[in-house]
Amino acid sequence: MQTFLDSQIKAIDKLNSVKCGALFMEAGTGKTRSALELIKNTDTDYVLWFTPFQTKENLQAEINKWGGLDCDIVGIESIQNSDRIFLEYLQKCEQSEKAFIIVDESLKIKNADANRTQRLLQLAENSAYRIILNGTPLSRNLLDLWSQMEFLSPKILKMGLAEFKNTFCEYIKVTYHSQGFGRSYSKEFIKKYHNIDYLYSLIEPFIFESKLSLSIGQQHIDIDYMLTDEEHERHDKLKEKYLDNEYLLARNNNIFLEITQKIQHNYSLSPSKFEIVDKLLSEIDKSKVLIYAKYIDTQEALAKHYKDVRIMSLQKHSYGLNLQDYNAIVFWDKTWDYAQREQIERRIFRTGQISDCVYYDLTGNVGLESMINQNIERKRNLLDVFAGMSVEQLKKEL
Repeated sequence: MQTFLDSQIKAIDKLNSVKCGALFMEAGTGKTRSALELIKNTDTDYVLWFTPFQTKENLQAEINKWGGLDCDIVGIESIQNSDRIFLEYLQKCEQSEKAFIIVDESLKIKNADANRTQRLLQLAENSAYRIILNGTPLSRNLLDLWSQMEFLSPKILKMGLAEFKNTFCEYIKVTYHSQGFGRSYSKEFIKKYHNIDYLYSLIEPFIFESKLSLSIGQQHIDIDYMLTDEEHERHDKLKEKYLDNEYLLARNNNIFLEITQKIQHNYSLSPSKFEIVDKLLSEIDKSKVLIYAKYIDTQEALAKHYKDVRIMSLQKHSYGLNLQDYNAIVFWDKTWDYAQREQIERRIFRTGQISDCVYYDLTGNVGLESMINQNIERKRNLLDVFAGMSVEQLKKEL
């Protein structure tokens, strides 16, 4: 059996003496094996391991690689979608004396009110040991931390969500006026965070962070393309349709995300994208290239056009895959989620990679594309940026 990486030794040493902890370790630093050793060092009688559904087989192979483990591996999506599955594993935890629960890709635990989060918290109450894993070190969205730490143990933060918000977040209130319905709607958005040192002092004993250090390089190349006149016309109509509907703005908490999805889909299959990528693939080894796209119809069209290139989904293929046989990624569509973007890059930039990694970003000549680029670079949530913008500003920026 291979020796432990330095990061694994440090992780095990730090969390071995506690019953709960977080391994925030970038891909390639050995978080799965670290978790396995921590589990084996306990007297647990039942192990329940949650992971994104599409990574179950890969996780089982990784567990087998390091000696195996008797455990139930469950797609984390199942907990929110199936009452039967939730009750089945709740009963198993209740019947065991010292259950051990692991949540892989813990950024899936976000919204405190979400059914998935509530059910995971209920399972946690019926367990003796808990670990959360994530390939991206601490998210810059601090609200994500409350649910994750609450899953590990309410004794870590010792405060409810309302107190957490008041202690660490400063809000701005945005009011929308609907002339057609004669009503006003207000929504609060996070303006900035404070008391960060205090927060870190609370969670530091229970977390281990590790970044990947490789002797190979990474290069990001931005390639501009032009929308057609027809795409520009549809783009402008979509902006008018969604940004003029004040009722829609007020009632949908994810309206800004919905707007970006609609607008991006309009030009996802722009002819100029094909021209650029056709030329690019003629100049590099396309057997080493992955193309990531957002929409199903886009993925299908790309699979037909690029038969010798592996087409990937931004949503389905951002976690749990070891793809170090490839060294280039084309981001056909953009994602505003910087954590997802980092996870995708880590599919090829990981232990075992022997070549420099190159990431190609296709950027259309509309404001949204530049805005997403800036937010990925700054690691900010696109929703936070939109929060304080008026409809007039949105029309101008998008």
